[in-house]
Amino acid sequence: MASKIQENLEQSNNVYITTFTEGHLALPPAKKYAVLTCMDARIDPARAFGINLGDAHVIRNAGASAKDALRSLVISEQLLGTQEILLIKHTGCGMLTFKNEDAHAAVRTNLGEAAAAEIGGLDFLPFPELEEAVREDVRFLKGSKVIPEAVTISGWVYEVETGKARRVV
Repeated sequence: MASKIQENLEQSNNVYITTFTEGHLALPPAKKYAVLTCMDARIDPARAFGINLGDAHVIRNAGASAKDALRSLVISEQLLGTQEILLIKHTGCGMLTFKNEDAHAAVRTNLGEAAAAEIGGLDFLPFPELEEAVREDVRFLKGSKVIPEAVTISGWVYEVETGKARRVV
């Protein structure tokens, strides 16, 4: 039996396909850039950052973590030709609200010892200060041997309260 969320997906997709005309777009992003941003549901990267379908790769994860996204960024650049990365974290991010120990304790409490053992010493990559986290991730990418020096990298903060994106680095 389908959940309400699954039913919504099917219904919405059936409406979408009646006017879909973008099936001809090429696999590599036309504007040769990647956006790394948070998975936060309050961020609409296409609308907030002016990304049209086919323009860019949009990579999302908890906290817009460069370390967590490295695999996708390498594929984006080495196999699909992107030449720029926009790293965009945001105000009010959940990653500012806990430490690794808190996440591990929640897993242990809610899911038990077997689940806690499965994630072992997993780093959830929380951060205590937003702008410094942007700077650290940009430094990480610029220092990585798998991100060519020719790739342009910038770091931004998106303000969920106003919709404004401001450059940090």
